[in-house]
Parts: sequence; structure tokens; C-alpha cells
Amino acid sequence: MNAVTSPHLISNGPPKVMSGMCFDNSYARLSESFFRPGHPDPMVNPKLVALNRTLARDLGMSDPDLLDNEVLLSSLLSGNQLVVGAKPIATAFAGHQFGVFASKLGDDRAVLLGEVIDRCQQRKDIQLIGIGRTPFTRGGDGRYPLAEAVREYVMSEAMHALGVPTTRSLALTVAGGRAGRGSPEPCAILARVATCHISIGTFEYFARHQKRDELQTLADYAIARLCPELMVQPDPYLSLLRWAVDKQARLVAHWVSLGFVHGVMDTDKTSIAGETLDYGASAFLDYYDPDATPNALDVTGRYAFSSQAFAAQWNLSRLAEALIGLFHGGESRAVAEATRAVREFQVRYEDYLLDRMRARLGLEGAMPEDRELIQDFRQLLARSKTDYHSFFHKLAEDTGGGGISAALFGPDAGLYLDWYRRWHLRLTVTGRTPKQCYEALMNSNPVNVPRDNLINRAAEHAHNNDFKELYRVLDLVRNPFDRHYRVSD
Repeated sequence: MNAVTSPHLISNGPPKVMSGMCFDNSYARLSESFFRPGHPDPMVNPKLVALNRTLARDLGMSDPDLLDNEVLLSSLLSGNQLVVGAKPIATAFAGHQFGVFASKLGDDRAVLLGEVIDRCQQRKDIQLIGIGRTPFTRGGDGRYPLAEAVREYVMSEAMHALGVPTTRSLALTVAGGRAGRGSPEPCAILARVATCHISIGTFEYFARHQKRDELQTLADYAIARLCPELMVQPDPYLSLLRWAVDKQARLVAHWVSLGFVHGVMDTDKTSIAGETLDYGASAFLDYYDPDATPNALDVTGRYAFSSQAFAAQWNLSRLAEALIGLFHGGESRAVAEATRAVREFQVRYEDYLLDRMRARLGLEGAMPEDRELIQDFRQLLARSKTDYHSFFHKLAEDTGGGGISAALFGPDAGLYLDWYRRWHLRLTVTGRTPKQCYEALMNSNPVNVPRDNLINRAAEHAHNNDFKELYRVLDLVRNPFDRHYRVSD
């Protein structure tokens, strides 16, 4: 085992590691209504198994002596040692979980180490998940099963490569011990990076506990941190709601266009920043199924693939309820404005999804018939149970007008050919060659997405202390459009 080199240590009190990261912990400067001090429980023999070096450098961890010191990094990224400037806290929030309100949740197995100003002068949260019990832990041991950590690492890297707003995974560390009593699952710690970890549930926490001053402080903080341009608006709190509506409409439209299903769209897992947060029960579709849900507990299909827009709008209604007392003007005007703002979601979502699906189908520009063409396309996919991802590549090979992709639709081939002729006419109406159409389709449709079989296999190998499969899957998903990285099962 390598000794920790002295240039990286500060010796006042418990050893702290000099990381090169510039911390400025603005959330920890709020009152303790917003958080509780929290410290990671010591982990036995932590071992770093994955480090996102590009992200680490962006956050300021550029010292080669640190990045090449696996023992020190393992201790640092498991929480056994703290970086200079970190101030660990567990944040307070509430939330609607499957539509049922829980008044006190909070970080029950995670701490926010602090906020780093990255090389682009952007503020980023760094959170450690799986650090043991916190002041908000309601039961269990606060540990994070390795399989869940593997899923989050792979999914968040895939979404980032696909251009979807998301939290990022900085590092994955495994340690001695098991997650849960009697569980055979090794435990892990995931270092997660986010624009912020404020959720709709954070606003609900103060609104439901009738803490108006703290609610206003939170809203002011969110505006100053995420959308400072709203400060000059006549009603900045109504503008914050509208801003959040637009962020969620963009995000969910991007999910749906990619065939991604977030299986736990609770309000405490809905980031106010419009980033995908928490991949514990999430998946990319194999075949196109509107009723698909990766969450075995979702027996009613509340968060099924076809319900994600509804769930997002419902969550935004809860945000509106939390913020409405801060709006300017009388109560009736505030209710009318809030209702109007939330209703904007559906229109914005449908427009964003339409644009995303135009790109996936290789369509150039915008034409009136596009909405019906895309709606009919999705109905065809649902009828035939066609693989959602490989279909677009087959369609790219069929830009010459032959209709050979109809073979994928079996008894519905006739219906498909009717649609195909309409699509092909729309595809070529702008005068592009078949080769140009082919490239447009291939450049808009990923070759590699993290299907469940890939993630599960990586998790199974990791369970046996073999991380080569995890590294292979990460290489694939970080290159979603590179045809040289095509998945082979």
C-alpha cells in the first residue's frame, strides 16, 4: 500500500486531502432548516474501481500525483477522508412518492460534500451516495448496493453522451461489507455530480411545513444559482415556475424520443434544474411498448413510458402549489397564473417531442403533416412490438424507396408500407439524395444504448469483483453514434 504523500494533507484536526478543487459551499451557508451536518461512516478497505478522469479534471482535480494515487483516491471518494473545503451535509426535503405525500424525507444515505466551481466557472454539487446512515435515515444501513451503483454510473454516462441533461458519475468505489441485513450484495459508494440537488420535493418541504421565509429563501437561492436572469422579472417566482415547466418539457421529450423510461418520477426525484436525477429504476425500451415500466413496484403504471409527460405535469402542479404563496398579486390572480403556467407544459412538451422525432426520422425542416406522420409511426411500432432502436438503422438502409423495412412488421407490413410511402415522400421532398438521407438518420439515432442485458451483465461481473465488463459497457455508451462501437451480445 502506498503511503499518502504529505503535499496532499492538511493536518489541523482529521486529515484532509488537497484535491485542487475550488469549493464554495453556498447551500451550507443557509440556515440549518435546509440540512443537517452529516459525515460519511468509515468504509473498510475501499477500492476505487471507476474514475471519470475527464470529469475529475473539469472539476479541478488535475494533479497527476493525486489522480495516479489509487489508495488516496479510494479513501477520498469513499468519504474516509475529506477534501479541503468540503462541508458534508444531508439535505432536507419532502416529496410525493407514487402520489402519496411524505412530509419528511431528506438524504437518507447520501451527503452533499459541497459545491465546486469547475473550470468553466460553473457551480457543481458533489454528492456521495451510500455513505451510511444520516440524520434523515428512516431505516436500513444507508449503504448502496453495487448493482444499483453500476446502473447509475452507466446510465448517467450514456445520457450525457446522448446530450440529455443529467447528473454525472464521478467515481465508483467498492468496500468491505454488504448492503442491507443478510444481503449478498456488495456495497458501493457513488460520487455524483449535479448542477444542484434541489428537487420539487425541497420546495414542498418548506411549503407543507408552512415555513414561508425559508420557502422564499429557497426560491431566491434557486433563481440566483440557476436562472439569475429571472431576478429582473416583474414576478420572479412565477417566472421560476414557468422556467421549470420549460426545463421539464424539454427533458421528458428527450427521454421519450430516446425510448427512455424513468420508473420513479416522484417529486423528490425531480430536479428543479431539469436534469435526470436517480436511475435506480430506469431503462431504455427494447421494443416500443407504451405500458413499459422498469419499476416492479409500479403496478398501476403511474410512471410507465406513455405516462411520463402526465407524471411530469402532475409534479409541476405540486411545484406550483408550493410556490403560489410567493406570487405577486391577489390569490385569484395567483391561481390563474399558476394554472396557465402548468398548462403550458403539454404544448411545449409536444412541440419538443415533435422536433426530436423529426430528427430521428431524418426529416428536414417542419411541415404541417409531420405531427400526424409521427403519431401514426408510434402507433405502428406499438402494434408490432418492433425493436425501437434497431428499427431506425433499418429505416436508414431503406432510404432508396424500396420498402424493405416492411419485413420487420409481419402481418402489419401493409399498414407499414402505407406509412412508409408517406414518410419517404416527406423525407425526399427537400431534394436530398438517398445517401444524404441515410447519413441524417444514422447521425440522429444511437447505435449503442445501455439496454438492461448489458447493465445486468456488467453488474453480475462486478459482483464477482470483475469490472472489465463495466469498462466495456462504458466504452460503448460513451460512443453512442460511433458505428465502430456497435454492441455485440
